[in-house]
Amino acid sequence: MRKKTTRYSLKIFLSLTLFLAVVVVMAMVTVRTRARPQWQQKVDDWVLEEAGAADEVEFLVVLKDQADLGRISDRLSKAEKGAAVYNSLTDVALRSQASLIPDLKAAGADYRPFWISNMIWVRGDRTLVESLAGRPDVAHIAANPVVKLDLLPEQATAYSSAQDSAVEWNIALVQAPNVWAEGIDGSGVVIGGQDTGYDWQHPALMNQYRGWDGQSASHTYNWYDAIHEDNPNTLPGNPCGFDSPQPCDDQGHGTHTMGTMVGQDGAENQIGMAPGAQWIACRNMEQGWGTPATYAECYQWFVAPYPQDGDPFSDGDPTIAPHVINNSWSCPAGEGCVDPEVLSDVVNNVRAAGIVTVHSAGNNGYLGCGTINEPAAMYDSSFSVGATDRYDEIASFSSRGPSAQDDGLIIKPEISAPGVSVRSSIPGDSYGDKSGTSMAAPHVAGLVALLIDAQPALAGNVDLLESLIQDSAVRLYTDQGCGDDSSQSIPNNTYGWGRIDAYSAYEAVAAQPTPSPTPVLTLTPPPTGTSTPPPAGTPTPTSTAVKPAIEVYIPTWFRP
Repeated sequence: MRKKTTRYSLKIFLSLTLFLAVVVVMAMVTVRTRARPQWQQKVDDWVLEEAGAADEVEFLVVLKDQADLGRISDRLSKAEKGAAVYNSLTDVALRSQASLIPDLKAAGADYRPFWISNMIWVRGDRTLVESLAGRPDVAHIAANPVVKLDLLPEQATAYSSAQDSAVEWNIALVQAPNVWAEGIDGSGVVIGGQDTGYDWQHPALMNQYRGWDGQSASHTYNWYDAIHEDNPNTLPGNPCGFDSPQPCDDQGHGTHTMGTMVGQDGAENQIGMAPGAQWIACRNMEQGWGTPATYAECYQWFVAPYPQDGDPFSDGDPTIAPHVINNSWSCPAGEGCVDPEVLSDVVNNVRAAGIVTVHSAGNNGYLGCGTINEPAAMYDSSFSVGATDRYDEIASFSSRGPSAQDDGLIIKPEISAPGVSVRSSIPGDSYGDKSGTSMAAPHVAGLVALLIDAQPALAGNVDLLESLIQDSAVRLYTDQGCGDDSSQSIPNNTYGWGRIDAYSAYEAVAAQPTPSPTPVLTLTPPPTGTSTPPPAGTPTPTSTAVKPAIEVYIPTWFRP
């Protein structure tokens, strides 16, 4: 007994020692943080470090005064939501930035004001950082580091277009051709893409570009270039130049993603989900390198497009905003995006404008669970997409949830789509294979276009569009156990609600009756949907594993 007591006492001693060590470390950190000057407590460490090592540094000045968009009613149409968001955000930004901008001019600093979130991009030295952080109207000074596009190794093209069948395997797998057969191809819907740029004259994309009427091109309000200068990580100059007046792709990634959304050349290359939709676009990366500011600038342009040389505060037109935006990029902390919330308000505001923001989940699945930890895929307001192969197996690279936002309480991704060896357009009138969640997300953006074509009243109703896609998905189970997942969990942190099924989603829309006076629609998973069984040796999932019926607000103008 004495020996056991000694061991027990030793365990208590070691536990107490470890506990006290943790307390001491935490206390030291707290003291050190409190000991910092008050202005420094507003500033990201990255900004302080870079400002000390260089003459100038880029950063984002986030103001305390932010618009309250919660008062914008869900009952508004998409156009009304867009106008309300644009007016509210610009009013707040113009008012609160009025006293700050003269000081930036006086300091001779480079700056660019934003309204999509009330903030200003600034390039300046440490003295300017301290001056700005000391202002009572400034909430935070965030890092604006350079972030490299997360790409998987390039793959060789599996086959030439002459050998290819008309419809790509991935498009056929999600049953998009069956939706086309119903006369639904995305007509009347506008898809936005922000990426490395786009080869607008590619034969699979040209006729779908909103800036092309079949005889002449008009790029104003249809294209915007957020790349204004060289990125320090790239060689001087750019194949597309800067502030390009027309769509151009300096890397090739964007052209591939757009092909999966709308691509069709009228011959043997039916590579896109919604070939009847139109597309508009913004370049947010310079040869694969972007920053939080370039991502935010593209988001801002989409909510209310304006000319390349126009004033975003007065020249924006929210009536010509896209219905959905594809975002096949990431902003990892490991490469400098140190504030995980840096784009959170931006994405929330885009969603408030009635625009679906589809986002690739990321390609860090090799590292296991909890790898959806980068803006903007990690945000609850982003509709994040994992990647599957032609056998409905999760891609090894596809990032897993739960999201790093809200302490892992958010299941991510929301949905999955094909993302392994996807053939699509590449610059130079060519076609090639690429893999990544970047290839999966465009399928979902295209599906949004199909659903709005099937029922135009869905435009602007982000919650309902996402619910329709989730409820109609092919259920995919997993025993990977990310988060609190069991082998019966739907949704789960590997596949989300499952792999998209375009025809089942279309059926769910087409089958809806005329709404009752109470504008509420009850959604249940369609009975025709298929399901992949759980791993061998596990119980067959019961109906509790399927998402229960939910109630979603439907505007009174909804007429299925």
